[in-house]
Amino acid sequence: MSTTLCLDFGNTRKKVAVFQEAEIKKGIVLEDDAAETIQSLINTYQPRKSILSSVIDHNSAIEELLSASSKFHKLSYLTKLPFTTPVGKPQTIGADRLALAAAAVHFYPKKNNLVIGMGSCVTYNFINKYQEFLGGAISPGMEMRLKAMNQFTAKLPLVKADSNVPLIGYDTTTNLLSGAVLGMAKEIDGFIDAYKEKFGNFNAFLTGGDLVHLASHLKNKIFADPDLIFKGLYAISELNNP
Repeated sequence: MSTTLCLDFGNTRKKVAVFQEAEIKKGIVLEDDAAETIQSLINTYQPRKSILSSVIDHNSAIEELLSASSKFHKLSYLTKLPFTTPVGKPQTIGADRLALAAAAVHFYPKKNNLVIGMGSCVTYNFINKYQEFLGGAISPGMEMRLKAMNQFTAKLPLVKADSNVPLIGYDTTTNLLSGAVLGMAKEIDGFIDAYKEKFGNFNAFLTGGDLVHLASHLKNKIFADPDLIFKGLYAISELNNP
C-alpha cells in the first residue's frame, strides 16, 4: 500500500499523520524538526509521497531529506489547490489555512464552508460555493488567552484549559476558565451566526487541539474533526503528486 507522510508544523506543535492510501493509520507528535528525527520517520514508514505545511522557520534540511526519499511537496501559495484565492496578497495566507480550506472543499465541493481551526490562534476560513477562499478572521487561541491573563496581570495565575467549565465562576480558576473557554465558545457561535445571516446555509467545521474543550459549549451545529488539516494535506498531496 502507498504511504504518505503529512507533516504539519504549527507554532505550538510539530505533528505528522501517516496515511496508507487515503486512510490515516497513525498520528505522531514530534519532539523537534532535527534531520535525525525526520530520517527516522522516513526509515520507519518508507513513504512514497510526503507533504509539509509549516508556519514556522523550520529546519530547511528536512526538505532535502523528504525530497530524496519520496515525492515531496511543500505547501505554499504556489501550490495547485482545489479552490481559488482571490485575495489581495495570496502569499500571506498561512499554509495551515490552505490545508483546512482544501479539506472542506474535498468533502463538500461547491458548498459554502466555514472552517474554524483552533491552534495557537483561532482561524476562521470561509470558502464559498464557487470554491473561492475569501479569507476570514484570526483571534487569540485558548492557550494565548490564558497566558495573557497571567502575564499581563500581577496576581492572576496561569490555569490549564478544561471542558468542564461553569457559567458563573466561583473562584479565581473557574472565573478565568469561564472567561476564556466560554468566551471563546461565544465568539465562535457569534461568527457562525454572522456568516449564517450573510450567506444562509453553509457547513461549519471545527478542528484543532482545543476542540475537546469547545465542542460541547457551542449552540450551533458543527462538524468536529481533529484530523481535518491532515485530510486536507493528503488531498493537496494527491492533487500535486498524482
